Amino acid sequence: MKEIYFAGGCFWGTEHYFKQLRGVVETHVGYANGNIDNPTYKEVCTDKTGFTETVRVVYNPDVITLDFLTEMYFKAVDPTSVNKQGNDVGSQYRTGIYFKDDADKPELQKVYDRVQQKVGSKLAVELLPLNNFYDAEEYHQDYLDKNPEGYCHLPASLFKMAKEANSRK
Repeated sequence: MKEIYFAGGCFWGTEHYFKQLRGVVETHVGYANGNIDNPTYKEVCTDKTGFTETVRVVYNPDVITLDFLTEMYFKAVDPTSVNKQGNDVGSQYRTGIYFKDDADKPELQKVYDRVQQKVGSKLAVELLPLNNFYDAEEYHQDYLDKNPEGYCHLPASLFKMAKEANSRK
């Protein structure tokens, strides 16, 4: 198994989105690349910790590629929006792709550059090594599974598209 970390605004919807993809075997929501140890949601929301709401995606590379995961990520974010996705505003909602394995960077960069060329302007999405990641509190994990009517900045049509994107034919 391999892992990659995606920040796409509120982590509830981002996690639910990636869970729809065949080959994603595990997800955890949490906080990435901040400047304190073991942050709480309340601390992250102060906009002073440097953390971004992020989803750890564990995937089977024999079933789904990093290239495909990254392409799907870009379908779920506004890559030019700074510190905002949907109605969520603040540095904790910034977008980013964080990698643990330096060998993943060239493939991620290739997709990033392709999207940037298509958009025609500089992307606001960070593409950085993962410095740290802390799991969010338990009530945030699988939030939309536990609360199907809960808040989500992503439209339900995206979940459907993701579920069908790489389904077995």
